[in-house]
This record gives sequence, C-alpha cells and structure tokens, in this order.
Amino acid sequence: MPNSQGISRTPSKTSNDADIPPHGEKDVEAGRDTLAENLAHISPREGVPRWQWWLSLLGLYLGALLYGLDTTIAADVQASVYQRLGDIEHLPWVGLGFPMASVAVILLLGRAYGLFNIKFLLLSSIATFEVGSALCGAAPSMSALIVGRVIAGIGGAGMYLGALTYISVFTSNKEASLYNALIGLAWGVGAILGPVIGGAFSVGSATWRWAFYINLPLAGLFSPVYFFIMPSRNPRPDLTAIQKLAEIDWVGAILNGALFVLFMIACTFGGSTYAWNSGSSIALWVIFGVCLISYIAQQYFAFFTTAERRIFPVHFLKSRTMVLLYIATSGAAAANSVTLYYIPLYFQFTRGDSALQAAVRLLPFICVFIFSVMLAGGLLPAMGRYNLFYLIGGALSLAGGALMFTIDADTNVSRIYGYEVLVAAGTGLVFQNAYAVAAAKVPDKDKAKAIGFINVAQIGTISIALAIAGSLFQNLGFDSLKSAFQGYNFPDDYVRSALAGNISPIFTSANPEVIHIAVVTVARTIQRVFGVAVAAGAVTFASALLMRWERVDLDVVAGG
Repeated sequence: MPNSQGISRTPSKTSNDADIPPHGEKDVEAGRDTLAENLAHISPREGVPRWQWWLSLLGLYLGALLYGLDTTIAADVQASVYQRLGDIEHLPWVGLGFPMASVAVILLLGRAYGLFNIKFLLLSSIATFEVGSALCGAAPSMSALIVGRVIAGIGGAGMYLGALTYISVFTSNKEASLYNALIGLAWGVGAILGPVIGGAFSVGSATWRWAFYINLPLAGLFSPVYFFIMPSRNPRPDLTAIQKLAEIDWVGAILNGALFVLFMIACTFGGSTYAWNSGSSIALWVIFGVCLISYIAQQYFAFFTTAERRIFPVHFLKSRTMVLLYIATSGAAAANSVTLYYIPLYFQFTRGDSALQAAVRLLPFICVFIFSVMLAGGLLPAMGRYNLFYLIGGALSLAGGALMFTIDADTNVSRIYGYEVLVAAGTGLVFQNAYAVAAAKVPDKDKAKAIGFINVAQIGTISIALAIAGSLFQNLGFDSLKSAFQGYNFPDDYVRSALAGNISPIFTSANPEVIHIAVVTVARTIQRVFGVAVAAGAVTFASALLMRWERVDLDVVAGG
C-alpha cells in the first residue's frame, strides 16, 4: 500500500533494481539496504500536521464509541419500545437487526476500503449510520424501528472499519498496536455504556427515542473534523471507479451476507418463535446449509470472480498464525459479549435492579477491561511475543467463565464482581492485538483484507455469540420454567414472557412464591448461558498454545 508519497513501505525487487547501478552484487545489496533504511524513516503521516492527526483521531474514536454504544443500547430499551409500539413477536429484531447488518457487510466494506478513497467511504458510513439512527428515533412502528436498526448497523460497521483502516494507513507498525487498542477501548466503552444510557433514557422524560437520537448531535459536533480535517487517501489511484467496482467479488459478498443473516435468524427464532420441528424452522436451516455450501464452493473455485478478487481471503487459511489469530479473537469477543450482556440481566432478575442500576454493576468490568486493553496495546510493541498475551488472557477468561458457570440466584455480589473482573482482564488483554499482529504478518497489499478478516472474527463473533446465547436463554429458560410451573396451569405465552422480565404477567403476580420460582429458574438459565463464555475462554487458551513461539517486530513488515 503506498504511503503519503506514493512509495510502498516494503520495496519491491523491480523498484530496487531500477534505482541501483550495476556495480556488482555487493553494491546491489548495499543499495537495497540503503533504500529500505530510507523508506523506514518515511513517516506514514508525512504532510499531515500533528494537530490535524490528533483531531482526526478524536473523530475516529467517537465513531468507534457510537458504534459500540448502538451495539448494546437496545438491551435496556426493549421493554419501553414494546409498551409504545407493541408487536412483541418482532421485538427481538430491535436487538438483532444492528449486529446482524454489521456482520453481513464487514467483508464487503473491508474490500471497499482497500480500493476506494477511505475518507469518502468513512463519510458515507457516518451518513448512513445517522440516517438509521434518525429513523429509529422517529419510528412510528416496530417495522420502521427495525429498518432503522439495520441501516444504522451497516453504517456503524463502515465507521469502525474506517477507523481501523485509517490506523493501518497513517501509522507505523510499531504505533498501530497502541492506536488499535484505543479504537478497541472506544468501542468497548461504548458497548459497556450502551445499557446504562439506554436504561437512563428509558426511565427518563426524554424516553427511549433519545437512545437513538443521541447519535445525531454527537456526530454533528464533529462534522467539521470529518469533512474538512480528516486526511484523504486513495489506495488505488491507478484504477477508475468502474474498474474498482469490477474488482469486488459481488457474488461472494451476497452469499457471505446471506450466510450470516440466515444463521442469526435461525438461531434467534428457532424454538421460540418457530418450533424446532416446524416447517419454517427446518426451511431456515436448509436454506442456510445450501447457502453455506454454495459460498464455500464459490470461494474455493472462484466462480464469477478470480482468486485475487475473492471476498474472503482464502489464502489466509494457509497461514497458521492468521487462522489462530482469528480463532483466538473470536473466543475473546464471545466471552466478553456474553458476560457484558447477561451480567445486567442477572442483576435485574435476582436483585430487582432497574436497567440503570444493573448496568452500573458493570463498573468493575468496565475499568478492568479498559486497563487491560491499554496495557496490551502498550506492551505488545515492546515485547513482540504476542502469544504470551493470548496465553494469559485465555487462562483468565477461561477461569472467569468457569466461575460464572457456578452462580445461582443467591451468589454473593462481591463474588460476581470478582468473576466478571477475570473475564474483563482476560478478554481485554487480547481484544485488539490481532489487528496489529495480522497487519505485520501480511504484505502491504493484504493489509485491508487482514483488517476485514480480523473484524469478522471480532464483531462477527459478537453477533453470532449473542444469537447463540439468546437461543439458549429462550429455549432452556422456557423448558425450565415450564417444568418449574407444573401445576400452575400457566399458558405457554405467560411462561415464555417471564424471560422478558417486568413486562411479564408472572413478575407482576401478587403471589410471592410464583415470583421466587421464576427468579431462581431464570438465574439458573443465565448460569447455563455462561457455558458459552467457558467454551470461548477455552478456545482462546487452546489457540494460544498452538501459536508459534515467535517475536513479531512491529517496526517492520513480516511476510506470511
């Protein structure tokens, strides 16, 4: 990828031979070393004043924070949305629509950032995100709200990928680790604050609508930075817009998006909205299977595209390091997201916390996660041995997840805090590392693909993990409640509604025994959901054991 002067950071053999006079092999080698040394001293921000770079960073961090915020903000506004808009059968889409849309377009947007002007794509993504947010806030119906969440999810994914691409293009490999940690920190803070802010608006006079409107004034405040200060970079000035569009594997992009959408729909609605043995549920899984086989075949044989243009970087699968970075990042993302989402839910059921009070219980998680992300970002360039971070992080995450798997309705609050701190420390140590390591392990031309590859592992797995956890919660919870309430003759819709909390007739019952049974049973269900966090921690730790014992010099670009 060219730097600000149009020179590749990794000099090619052709350019070296053209610039070095033929005075013998030793002179050629000496000339190459000199050229490489000169290139190493060229700043990737050549011509960009420091003040411009710092303001640009603030804009990027705000975008990452807003993306994280919208990923989780729906968790604590759904009851208020239902009371205002009704249509409870479509309520899960308020939470599902945003991450589902994001993961469906990650690889397509990652490819686009490797072809088109990154500033233009970032501005387009911000505009899309704000349009979706405005539609959510003004939604007159549940359908309009869901459409807004999908639009915002597409824009949010572009904002987050844009921030990562700016870091990749305008920082050295040594700097990238810390800057990526800050991007992850901004996203993590937003994701953790999502339930807090959503809960505050839901119980306040501003109403749940401002949980979505809040994005507009914040982005508007930074609009001069986005339009006039953010540096511009065209990664492929040699191609016209039509040629760039032709470089994209559109068939692969459509199949990839359909794959994620179908999986998340099948997981979310299987067993709850549709019985597992119903025609609708079976049809969803069959279509998903056909789509999966088609996608694998299309990518492997490069149907309707070429090997170089495939939407999925298949050649990364030949690299042990890239595959293990993907798996370990997925494990950390899954453990983090499940803990983040179900800790507040646990306190709402077992302690009667409001949405805001339950979200505040995440403060230990917030502080430790932030500290761990920053610690890893600062130490990684100095140490270089990235597998150590995955070993320690995986072990802590596994221990925390295993302890969360032991909780019940009466577990001491201080113990819960201790368990969530272990998960926060473990996942924070590895949450962002793969972006810097993967970028250092591939050639410059593959950096954008590497970012998209790791982003699918991170953001994609968050979406998938929450879909799986949600399916477990709904199905295990319903079966357990049905068994616990034998003899009460509650209809199935009453029993299932208990999983929605205070809007359920069961939790508004005057019978304290009924409420106690529901609390104990739901707490037991949440405990079993933390099995996802246990498995995720084990995957991260196992991946770390299989990683090479090597030191990656983040000052240079390593091959393969």
